Amino acid sequence: MSDGTGPLAGVRVLDLTQALAGPFCTMLLADLGADVVKIEPPAGDMTRFSGPFTREDTEHAYGGYFASINRNKRSVVLDLKEPRDRDLLLGLVDGADALVENARVGVMDRLGVGYEVLRARNPRLVYGAIRGFGDPRTGASPLVDWPAYDVVAQAMGGLVGITGTEDGATFRCGPSAGDIYPATLMALGIAAALHHALRTGEGQFLDVAMYDAILLLCEAIVYRYSYTGEVSRPTGNGHPALTPFDIFPTADGACAIAAPTERHWPALCEAIGRPELATDPRCLTNRERVANAPLVREAITAWTTSRTTASVVAALGGNIPIGPVQTSADIFGDPHARARDMLAELEQPDGSRPVVVAGPPIKLTATPSGIYRRPPRLGEHTVEILAEAGLA
Repeated sequence: MSDGTGPLAGVRVLDLTQALAGPFCTMLLADLGADVVKIEPPAGDMTRFSGPFTREDTEHAYGGYFASINRNKRSVVLDLKEPRDRDLLLGLVDGADALVENARVGVMDRLGVGYEVLRARNPRLVYGAIRGFGDPRTGASPLVDWPAYDVVAQAMGGLVGITGTEDGATFRCGPSAGDIYPATLMALGIAAALHHALRTGEGQFLDVAMYDAILLLCEAIVYRYSYTGEVSRPTGNGHPALTPFDIFPTADGACAIAAPTERHWPALCEAIGRPELATDPRCLTNRERVANAPLVREAITAWTTSRTTASVVAALGGNIPIGPVQTSADIFGDPHARARDMLAELEQPDGSRPVVVAGPPIKLTATPSGIYRRPPRLGEHTVEILAEAGLA
C-alpha cells in the first residue's frame, strides 16, 4: 500500500505518547488508516534508540522495539517546554480529530496543553489518555499520582495472581499485557468517540487506566468471588472450569488440547485409544472431568508423550481443537501466519535488509487495514506536516 486504505482514512490523530501503551494504541489506529502524527521531543520517544538493531542497519534511526509499534506514522519534533512549539501544537490541534497521550496526571496541564485548553480551540476533539490509575476527570483514584508500568498493572489488576504453577508460584504474563490491553481498549474508545463526534460535532475526554483494563481482562476472578467467595489461584496450564483444556507434553515439545464439550471429548477418547473413558462415570460430563482432572490428564499425557508434536497434531487436527506450542522460529515457518499477512516486512530507512513485525490482525474486506509506511526517522515529517497545517 502507498497510503492508508482502512476505515479511519481521513482521520487525523496527534500522537503524544511514548514507550509501549500509547504507541501501540496509535499503531492500531494507523493500521486502520488514520493519519497518525507522532509528536516527539527533541530527544525522541524513549524507546526509539533502545534496539535491537540488525547488523546491516548503518543508520540506527530506530530499533526493533520502536519499529514494531510506530509503523504507518509520521514524526514531528516539538519541544513543548518552548512557547513557540506549544503554539505549533495548538495549531495542529485545530485540524485534528483526536489526540492521544500517556503522560502522568497533570503533565499536559502544566505544559499548558491539557484537555480543557485544547477543547476550547477544537470542541470536536477526542482526547484520549492512558494512565496507570486513570484520570480525575473520570474518577479520582487514591492512586492517581502513582507511576505504573506493565508489571504493576498485571500485579494489581489480578493477572499475576492467577498466572503460575499449580502449587501456587505466580508469574508475570509473558507479553506486556499491562500496556497492550489498555492500549487496545483505548483504540476502541477513540473509534467510538470519533463516531459520536462525527454525528454530533461534540468531542470528549476519555481515559483507560492500566489497572482497570487488566481487571476487565481478569473478569472471571470478579464474578467467581462475588458468586461464591472463591479467591482464584494459579492453575498451571489447565482451566479451573474446563477439562481437558491444557498444555500436554509430547516426545519433542508440547501441544494445547481442548476437548471439554460433549462433542469433542468422545472424539478425543477414540483418537487416543481410550474409548471407554467417554462413558466412564468419572469422565462423563465436563463437571465430572473437572473433578477428576488428574485422571483425564494422565490418560492424555500417556498418549501424547509417546508421539512427536507433529504426529499428535496430524492425528487430532481439524477434528479436535489442538495447536502446537510454537516459538517465534516456528511461527516464521507457519503457513497460517504467512497466508494471513501476520508477518509483515518493513523497509529500513538506510536501505538495508527489510525487517519483519507482527501484522495487523483486524482484517476488513471493503476498507483493508495494512502497513503502508515504514516507521519515521526522528522529525522526518516536521516541515511537511507544519506546511500542511499552514504553520510553516
